[in-house]
Amino acid sequence: MGINSESDIAADLQIGPTTLGKVRIYISGEGVDLPLDFDPEEAEEIAEELRGAAERARAMAAPKPGGGRKARKGH
Repeated sequence: MGINSESDIAADLQIGPTTLGKVRIYISGEGVDLPLDFDPEEAEEIAEELRGAAERARAMAAPKPGGGRKARKGH
C-alpha cells in the first residue's frame, strides 16, 4: 500500500505529551496498537511536514483557473 492508495481500514489517532517529555502519536484500530514517541523537536518537524502536505493537498484540490466549463457558441 502506498501513500496514494485508498483503504477501508479505520483507526483512531491520538496525539499528546507523555510524562517523560516526549510527544506521542498513538494509532489504534483493528489489529493495530502503535505508540510512536518523538522528541519535541522531531514532533515540530513532523508538524511542519503535515502543514506542507496540507497546503499541497489544498492546491491539488482547488479548481484550476479557467478550468471551468466553456460556454458553447449560440447558447
